[in-house]
Amino acid sequence: MDYRTSGVCSQLIHIDLDGDTIKNVEFIGGCNGNTKGIASLVKGMKAQDAIDRMEGITCGNKATSCPDQLARALKQALGQ
Repeated sequence: MDYRTSGVCSQLIHIDLDGDTIKNVEFIGGCNGNTKGIASLVKGMKAQDAIDRMEGITCGNKATSCPDQLARALKQALGQ
C-alpha cells in the first residue's frame, strides 16, 4: 500500500503488511536516517502497536511528523 503524506518532508510511505504485522516500510523523501530508523524499528511489529506508539507525534512546529504520518497510513491500511 502507498500512502501520500501531508505536512511533512517525506512525500510517500510504502507499507507491506502480513495480516496485521508490519513486513516492510519505506519512506520516499524526508530525513533519510530518521525514516530508515523508523522503518527498521517497526518491522515485525503489530500495526496497532506501532499506531499506539507513534500517533500524535509532532515535528518542530508542524502538527504532524513522519511517525504520525506512518500511524495514519497504518490506520488506513487496517481500515480504521
